[in-house]
Parts: sequence; structure tokens; C-alpha cells
Amino acid sequence: MSISGGDIKALVLAGERGGPSALREAEDVASKAEIKIDGIAMLDRVLGALSESRITAPCHIAGAHPLTRERLASSAAYGDLVYLPAGDGPASTVLSCLESLDRYPVLITTCDHPLLTPEMIDSFIDASLASGADLTVGLASKTVIEAAYPQASRTYFPVGGRKVSGCNLFLARTPAALNAVRFWREAEADRKHPVRIARRFGLIGMLRILRPGMNFDGVFRILSQRLDCTVRPVMMPFAEAAIDVDKPEDLSLVRTIIRARTLE
Repeated sequence: MSISGGDIKALVLAGERGGPSALREAEDVASKAEIKIDGIAMLDRVLGALSESRITAPCHIAGAHPLTRERLASSAAYGDLVYLPAGDGPASTVLSCLESLDRYPVLITTCDHPLLTPEMIDSFIDASLASGADLTVGLASKTVIEAAYPQASRTYFPVGGRKVSGCNLFLARTPAALNAVRFWREAEADRKHPVRIARRFGLIGMLRILRPGMNFDGVFRILSQRLDCTVRPVMMPFAEAAIDVDKPEDLSLVRTIIRARTLE
């Protein structure tokens, strides 16, 4: 495994969980990645932001639908693209892809993040590298999100006295990040249940995380000890960084935001 000096690769998760999808049905598309916003597919918006950021080509896409691959093959807009297979879920996909890439750092994001901008990506990368952590996780506070978009429906996690939401941004800086990804794979079924995830740390670890007065940094110190790698949060000042498209109402909000951007 190697850690490159200035090269930072990108991995975009473009696969989907099995079963019906209200979004796909409403938009009449074969893949969530193909949902168009102001005439541009969501995946293309993510690839466009990555291509204008510090990310080094080629960009790796995991789980892309065959129709998506066929469409992108006819376009040179995003530089070289490498396609990788999806696993049984996001964590399994990330694990197999990182093992296949076998080089670091790797920025990980998702195809349903159409509000992503080069500024967000570079800000996250700079903070991640400066932290020296094996793995960083992009988060936005409830205060930041609701100040800009009070109508946004987000899942908030209580962490060390703060309420935060994920930004679908991760940077695996070293091979040790695989330890955290393996734990994530085991805990994936409980992703919407913070207490269940905490139980996986054992009784003592859970009590330390949930005890009154435990601060934000302290939670990540405990996480790092349990996962055998340093994990640090990167607090994003951009409310849009935490708005992905999981539901029809998310898509409606994103379309409103992008429409407003075009009028600026």
C-alpha cells in the first residue's frame, strides 16, 4: 500500500440499495445517478465539481449503472473515469474499492450530492490533511444547516453535546482507515440508530460516549481507540454540503437551490 505525496484520488459511490425507489419511479430513470437537475444528471454534477478541485485523475466510480457508463463513455467532459463494482452495501463497496486502489489519500463521496462544489471539496481536503488523521468525516452542525435551510429534513446525530449531520465526504488518508471501514461494514445495518452503533463499542465504550459532559473531541478519541485508527471530524461551514438526495422532498429542495444559483 502506498501513500502518495500530492495525488488525491476520488471514489464516487454510484450504486443503490435493492428494492423499489420513489425517486427513480418519479423521475423515470434507471439509476438515481441519472436524475437530472436543471438538465444535468446528479452524477455529472459531482464529477464536474471533482474535476475542478484538487482531485487527481482518474476519478473512480463504483456501482455505476450500465446505461450511465454507456452515456459517460461518449463524453470527455470529466477526464479519465475508472469503473469499479459495487459490494453488498456502501461500506462493503468502499472496502473493496480501497483495497483495489491500494493507494492513499482517497476522497470518498456519493453520486447523490449534486450541491457539491470545488470549494467544498478543497476545503474538506485541506482540513483533512492538516488533521493528520487516518480517516476524516465531513459533518455540518444543525445550527449551520437550519440557519440556511430551515425546511431541510436531515438526520441529526447527537455527538459530544452537538447535533450534526453527515456530508457524504470522507478522506481515507492512510491504509489504517480500512480498520474503520471494516467496522462500518459491520455496523451498516444500524446507520440510522446511533445508540445501536454505540453498543458495538461495548458497555464501557458506550457509557464513555454517552456520559454527560463528554465533549466532541473526546467522542472521536474514543472512536479512534476502538477502531485502531485516528478518526477526526471536519466541520463544514457549508450548509449545502449536508444536503444530499434521498427523498423526493430532498430533490425538490436541491432543485430550488440550484435554480437560485443560476440566477445569482
